[in-house]
Amino acid sequence: MAIKPAYVKKTGRILMETYPNAFGPDFEHNKERVEELTNIESKGVRNRIAGYVTRKQRSQRQVA
Repeated sequence: MAIKPAYVKKTGRILMETYPNAFGPDFEHNKERVEELTNIESKGVRNRIAGYVTRKQRSQRQVA
């Protein structure tokens, strides 16, 4: 099964909107938070979502 980028982005955006203070610029922390906040069982999908969230958090901190 291919992981669709739209699914990763949509899930990441929903998580960041629903839990704005749960994520930060650290990938390992975000990976744990994605695992706690979702029911995604696939490690690959979880890591892609955590990576997307981490990228967004780092870019937001550079702008601010």
